[in-house]
Amino acid sequence: MWKEFKAFIMRGNVIDLAVGVIIGGAFGKIVASLVNDILMPLIGLLMGGVNFSGLAWQIGEASINYGMFLQTVVDFLIIAAAIFFIVKGINQLQKKPEPAPAEPTTKECPYCFSTIPIKATRCPHCTSQL
Repeated sequence: MWKEFKAFIMRGNVIDLAVGVIIGGAFGKIVASLVNDILMPLIGLLMGGVNFSGLAWQIGEASINYGMFLQTVVDFLIIAAAIFFIVKGINQLQKKPEPAPAEPTTKECPYCFSTIPIKATRCPHCTSQL
C-alpha cells in the first residue's frame, strides 16, 4: 500500500497541482496586498478620501461591510485578468496541429499520364477506359 501511495504522489500531475496551489496562494497574497495597500487607497483618494475598508452599513447590531466586498471584487478581477493573460500566452506558445491533408481531386491516367478528375471513368486525352 505504501508503494502505491508513493507512486500516486510522485506522478507528475499531483506534483504539478501541489506546486500550482502553493504558487497560487502566494500570488493571491501579493494581489491582496496590491489591492488593499496600493490600489484601494489611490481609488479612495481620487474619490475624495474614502477609506473602502471602513465602508459599512449598520442594521441594528449587524454590520454589512460592503467596502471589504469591493476590495475582494477588485482582488478577483486582478487575479482573473492575470490568469487570462497567462493562459493566453501559453496557448500562443503551443504548436497548433497541422490541418489534415485534403482529399485528392485529380488522378493520373495510367496510359497517357495526363491529370484527370478523380471520378473520371474515361481519359479525355487518350480516351482509354479507366
